[in-house]
Amino acid sequence: MNPLKTIGAICVTLLFAACSSIKTGSHRNDGKIEVVLVQVNDVYEISAIRNGEAGGLARVATLKKQYLQANPNTLLLMAGDFLSPSIYNRMKLQGRAVIGKQMVEAMNTAGFDLVGFGNHEFDLDEADLQERINESNFQWVSSNSFQVKNGKEQPFQKISGSSATPIPTYVIRSIKDADGTTARIGFIGINIPKTKKKYVAYQNPLSAATIIYEKIKDSCDAVVAITHQDLDQDIQLAKQLPKLAAIIGGHEHDMRFEKVGNVYITKAHSNAVNAYVVRLQIDTRARTATTPKPELKELDNKIAFDDATNNVVNKWWSVVDTAYGALGFNYREVLLKEGAPFDARDSVVSTTQSNFTKLICAAMADACPDTDATLFNAGSIRVDEMLAPPITQYTIMRAMPYGGTIRQADITGKLLIQVLEAGKKNSATGGFLQYSSTITSSNGKWLIHGKPIDEKQAYKIALNDFLIEGQEQNLGFLNEKNYEVYRLYNKQTSPLNPQSDIRLAVIKYLERMNGKL
Repeated sequence: MNPLKTIGAICVTLLFAACSSIKTGSHRNDGKIEVVLVQVNDVYEISAIRNGEAGGLARVATLKKQYLQANPNTLLLMAGDFLSPSIYNRMKLQGRAVIGKQMVEAMNTAGFDLVGFGNHEFDLDEADLQERINESNFQWVSSNSFQVKNGKEQPFQKISGSSATPIPTYVIRSIKDADGTTARIGFIGINIPKTKKKYVAYQNPLSAATIIYEKIKDSCDAVVAITHQDLDQDIQLAKQLPKLAAIIGGHEHDMRFEKVGNVYITKAHSNAVNAYVVRLQIDTRARTATTPKPELKELDNKIAFDDATNNVVNKWWSVVDTAYGALGFNYREVLLKEGAPFDARDSVVSTTQSNFTKLICAAMADACPDTDATLFNAGSIRVDEMLAPPITQYTIMRAMPYGGTIRQADITGKLLIQVLEAGKKNSATGGFLQYSSTITSSNGKWLIHGKPIDEKQAYKIALNDFLIEGQEQNLGFLNEKNYEVYRLYNKQTSPLNPQSDIRLAVIKYLERMNGKL
């Protein structure tokens, strides 16, 4: 064999191997990896809203698939408040409460990965909440909300057959990209200690988050907080933990966006009208995690419905049709074809009267014609949007998902003044009181029918059951045990009686007015 040819062949082989090594080496574990977090929060509707033009979990599912196709390391997150409230709150199916069941099935199909508790998850009775957790395919995380069993705090659990898996106080997800780079992302779940239930105990949100963060920070390449609390509390959290990769937040419904130091705080509009997309860019060698400015993606009619998720939505609409039909509702009926939109925005109804709150008060008075005044709490309204015609029965039902009976009570003027003052102090919260036009104020005094309220006189008031049961904040004294309540009239339950459901009262009033508003 010619030695020169042999040497040449060896050189070519070595050169080819070297080139191949250079070529493939540039694609091998560069230490950099990106994670995409698609975030929604405060979602009460599984279907699209605004006459189908916005939101809907079927659109959320499509959005996740779009990002997942570009980056397999894409996670879909829910930052609390999704099991309640909705029109399903008071529905039953085969004798069992539906509340939240429709949402879990739709979220399972849409491909949610990770969720945190919101305060409205605890609207549910303990047994119903347990069923919803058991039905879920997604991962829960809860760092400061715990279950109380036999007087002791313990993590909530997901139960499957005879096994029970505690909901963790933190979750660590390992991710890997095409070139072999791996990273670990830690998630904390923080909830506002607002809804008080005997089966729920809360730890201080800031303290709990700090303890968990310190515990996991050295074993993670990035830590994300999924929170459901006031923006001010999120800002405080960002200041306390300035190396958080992001705060994926909820609780406010009107979209919030802040940057504190290097920490972005994102909260999308309620009902998945849009979603935030947060990208975590991790350099495992430099041990850094940076976040470019998050994008707010509109979920409008440019986003197609995911077929599988939309099938679930349609299935539950047929359930609504049957269940509410038995209660005297026909959600398709058009009540008002045209006119000015009704203002049901949180920022308005929790601070002042609007044309929508006036409509509700007028409808309550129409259902209880011999009353002196009507009252209801602003938190009865949950849509946080302008309700443009056509106004259907469904519009009213989804605007006031809690429903509830209208109760009549004879109370003293002294108690009425106390209630009105407390409601006034509840401004900017769901406890702000809306009242009929028969009540006014002048020079710091409350009037009824244009005359100062007489503390010793008895007045007949119509109000929603939530109020008279003392459930509203700072209004616990308003209940039938209060000696200033002379008489609480019997609850009406017949679907033929508009007092049986405040929504039915509004619907019947609009029908009677026949568009003459």
